[in-house]
Amino acid sequence: MNARIANIQSRIIALQTQQATTATTAARTSESGSSSSATFASQLRGAMAAQNTPDAGRTYKLNAKGIPEDLVAYGNGKIPANALGQVGGTRHKLWAPAAQKLTQMIADAQQDGVKIGITDSYRPYEEQVDLARRKGLYSQGGLAAKPGTSEHGWGMATDLDLNPEALAWMRKNADRYGFVENVKRESWHWAFRPNT
Repeated sequence: MNARIANIQSRIIALQTQQATTATTAARTSESGSSSSATFASQLRGAMAAQNTPDAGRTYKLNAKGIPEDLVAYGNGKIPANALGQVGGTRHKLWAPAAQKLTQMIADAQQDGVKIGITDSYRPYEEQVDLARRKGLYSQGGLAAKPGTSEHGWGMATDLDLNPEALAWMRKNADRYGFVENVKRESWHWAFRPNT
């Protein structure tokens, strides 16, 4: 039943994101300069509000280990795409509350004139294994978590494309959205830690 509800919510979010993207494209075509950027950020926040509407009454919780209760039954790296939330109009997915906050954060940064890109988000188990093979385990000086333990495998972490200005903006503002920089040597890795 939960998977079916998540599938329906995912479809609603995708439709709303598509509508917001269409509206944004039209607005960007008709406007120019900084007002266009402000309009885009405003419309993205509007899409976020609309995206939150279907789940307005839903409560998301983490278990004692900090794992989303609605995802724990699937297992790390084994979460179906329809059980995750989409980040704005991108191909990236995270745990629904993390996706919503990341979308909002990127829009707010853009309104401040800062561009934040996404290079990685939810990471299936097979990708975790491949990454560990290619980049080595973090515990041994590499850049990958042990497969099956990655924050990416729960949809609770994202890797961001950050220039120095964007990194400074993140370090100043990310905690307001529930994101923390929690892996030494990886200024691009940001984990979602909601206030619960």
